[in-house]
Amino acid sequence: MDVEVRVSPRARRARIELPPGRGPLLVVPRGTSDRQIRRLLDGWTPWVERRLAARADAPTLADLTEDECRRRVRSEATRIAAAEALEPARIRIAGQRTRWGSCSPRGTVSLNWRLALAPHGVLDYVIVHELCHLLEANHGPRFWALVAERRPGYREPKRWLRDHGHALLVHRAR
Repeated sequence: MDVEVRVSPRARRARIELPPGRGPLLVVPRGTSDRQIRRLLDGWTPWVERRLAARADAPTLADLTEDECRRRVRSEATRIAAAEALEPARIRIAGQRTRWGSCSPRGTVSLNWRLALAPHGVLDYVIVHELCHLLEANHGPRFWALVAERRPGYREPKRWLRDHGHALLVHRAR
């Protein structure tokens, strides 16, 4: 398996990444020996192979324009916010390359337009997740209790994003 190795002066521990549209990347702290790198790669190879196999099974993306996707995400976010009685100060739809959504301290909920390409339950989960941040800013137990209260089956869409989200992040709209 071909893995890019990057030495980072800021890294405190080794980590393996699977960047969208690229091969595996091993980031190691400065001073990591070649022997340690080989051991890390040996240990992570089964995990990387499983993840790369999941990528091969990634869904085929819909043939939608970026504008159509943005409208769909905004419409769903507005509808869900009203249904959940959670009012963000603003709903922002953007093309983030590394995240699905965020909620600012001022109440702006930002969502990735590529979520429109995911199954509806995934879009629904991410919207509810970010809206719950209006009530609880962190990812502590109270936050997850709020999400579970509103979407008891939230773990499945969360898992779908983990397994297939990379295919959405590399998508370029027509």
